[in-house]
Amino acid sequence: MARILAITNQKGGVGKTTTTVNLAACLAERGQRVLLVDLDPQGNATMGCGIDKSKLERTVYHLLLGAASLAQVRIDAPSCHCHILPANRELAGAEIELVSLEQREHRLGQALSEVAGDYDFILIDCPPALNLLTVNALAAAQAVMIPMQCEYYALEGLSDLVATIKKIRANLNRKLEIEGLLRTMFDPRNTLAQQVSAQLEQHFGPKVYATVIPRNVRLAEAPSYGKPVIDYDRSSKGAVAYMALAEEVLARAGTPAKVLEEAVR
Repeated sequence: MARILAITNQKGGVGKTTTTVNLAACLAERGQRVLLVDLDPQGNATMGCGIDKSKLERTVYHLLLGAASLAQVRIDAPSCHCHILPANRELAGAEIELVSLEQREHRLGQALSEVAGDYDFILIDCPPALNLLTVNALAAAQAVMIPMQCEYYALEGLSDLVATIKKIRANLNRKLEIEGLLRTMFDPRNTLAQQVSAQLEQHFGPKVYATVIPRNVRLAEAPSYGKPVIDYDRSSKGAVAYMALAEEVLARAGTPAKVLEEAVR
């Protein structure tokens, strides 16, 4: 049965899509069967997997509205060695159209339940907002990965996100856990980043992934070539970091995560 991870943060520009694409590719390389779900209307994860979003006939938008089955939407992402439910700008209208539908918060979860046995991991790239698309992701997921930059505003945003996850768990998905916090775009030369990183480790302990994703030119360049960084430059620091993250995710997969809000309090 698949481990379903929602990769989310209400703050934009923290590396959610970069993490989803590269983690999917690294897990696939380790023999895992992976499905990537692009739930962001920008479709960046779709493009990062080398797929032209403008030429798609069916997307996750059609799946959520019941206009297509998962089998009709799912396509191969050869550069990431996984399957993907792609997205494009059509998805932006889904939130309005979902409002009038039954089980609107569970449309994604219902679709994924039909193929959960076909995969080891299902990774959901969430939009940088708390909307009905993100709610669908959190209602479908078993756990949440939170990418975040090491800056002082991050902790305040984290508290807000944890409050949201508590509400989702209370009302829609009692099994939802927070698997961990991932430090992204980290520059060890930045004293402020080092200080915030140390505070996160002190405050949240094992909830913080040991792996740190550095700022890396190759990591930033890879999406423009439609490739994960391990295919673009395997020896780069970004590639090495995401391969280490994949190992850490695999190690955690069988271990129930503790509740993060206890640490937040």
